[in-house]
Amino acid sequence: MKSTAGLHFKTYLLIFLMVIFGPVGNVLLGKGMKRIGAVSIGTPAEALDLLSRVFTSGTIWLGIGSLIIFFAANMLVLSWADYSYVQPASSVAYGMSALLAHFLLCEVVTPTRWTGVLIICLGVLVVGHTPPRTTESS
Repeated sequence: MKSTAGLHFKTYLLIFLMVIFGPVGNVLLGKGMKRIGAVSIGTPAEALDLLSRVFTSGTIWLGIGSLIIFFAANMLVLSWADYSYVQPASSVAYGMSALLAHFLLCEVVTPTRWTGVLIICLGVLVVGHTPPRTTESS
């Protein structure tokens, strides 16, 4: 089994990548879809037009690429760290999402939402002080 320090470093690095690339990917997808406008796919022609606009959007492709990086980091970290550690620890991404929505999408984030994000981030601090792996590998 790898050293505890090495395991912690790898785990923190991949969770950091998840926290960055997950919200960035979602924000880019949101921004790209807002540029495309309201979706109406009542007819096959409308569906093809939508697909054409979606698949020619650079913003949407950047979002997809970011989410692929998020997905790869998530799979890797789950190969050695407990799910009960990874999922709560990566929840700090909710804070990143709120920040990105506020600054990049110019959305209004209410004080109640900021309070909820703060509570989530405090929970992440608690989980972060536990070992990433409590079970032996098979």
